[in-house]
Amino acid sequence: MPKLLFVIFIFFSQVLNSQIRIYSNDFLTIGVGARALSMSNSVLSNSEGAQAAIWNPASSVFMNQNIEVSAMHSEYFAGIAKFDYIGAVYKTTDSSTIGAAIVRFGIDDIPNTLELIDENGNVDYDRIKLFSVSDYAFLFSFGKKSKIKGLSLGSSAKLIYRNQAEFAKAFGFGFDLSCLYKKGKWSYGANFKDITTTFNAWFYNQDSFKTIFLETENEIPENSVEITAPKLLLGISRNSKLNDNFSIISEIGTDISFDGQKHVLISSKLINIDPHIGIEVNYKNLIFVRAGSGNYAIIKDFDKNMLNVQPSIGIGINYKNFKIDYALTDIGDQSIALYSNIFSMSYAFNKLKRK
Repeated sequence: MPKLLFVIFIFFSQVLNSQIRIYSNDFLTIGVGARALSMSNSVLSNSEGAQAAIWNPASSVFMNQNIEVSAMHSEYFAGIAKFDYIGAVYKTTDSSTIGAAIVRFGIDDIPNTLELIDENGNVDYDRIKLFSVSDYAFLFSFGKKSKIKGLSLGSSAKLIYRNQAEFAKAFGFGFDLSCLYKKGKWSYGANFKDITTTFNAWFYNQDSFKTIFLETENEIPENSVEITAPKLLLGISRNSKLNDNFSIISEIGTDISFDGQKHVLISSKLINIDPHIGIEVNYKNLIFVRAGSGNYAIIKDFDKNMLNVQPSIGIGINYKNFKIDYALTDIGDQSIALYSNIFSMSYAFNKLKRK
């Protein structure tokens, strides 16, 4: 027990000396599922199933299956960066669910040229080694309907592992809390990300780069704790049935962050507001056509200001218990990275009739 208390004391003493980092753990904001990405991540109040455990665990209780498994693979920056996700949700009772998911964002096969020159001053390309830089998140979610009709609550715990080959590693943890309220055709969702703040403890192997950094007059990084500030996600959606064949779901959402000034529509050092919208047209619950718009930002030109908008589109097919979704989207301004083709799949087991 004394050793445990000592470790806890050391950890929290490091936390007090740490700083909130802008864009910390930002790989978790990219989004999971082609359906969500084609709607500019406007699914906080209208998603169900395995992917809902990522967006809003409170909404997973409304799925009409016992178990759903989902997976996604996407590539960005002309295939340089790869994003992968796999997750599952299990309906333990008619009013509660549990889920688990793994997310990876990484860049592989990076040449390490630190030892390119041998001890005799000769360039030896055989000394080049390849390494990977990757970020992992392991998420465990829980959702439950409350005693208030239409209201459900959810939470998720996440473990973070960030690996920079032999040079550095980070370990972190954090919690999210969410809720969903349904009334008639309307749904209201909220997810308070990193509500306790998420801590990443960084450990550097200085022996692997210290000599080169000193020769090139670079700053030597030291072990530290990085803090991810809380972030509030909000969404309001409406499900409208046009006729026996067609229905439409539309959502207006916004991401509110507090970790420093960002390049978003409403930006300041204190608070940032990043709105987005999405729409989905459903034909007989078989074919889905989707579109969205987000990443609004004001770009200052020489004599005027311009509004930057990032559109996205996608389609989906639902056949029995199998779903496949496609999205054409991006993770930033098209001038920085080209649009990517994204696919995701889901499969449901033991389909239930909704009461």
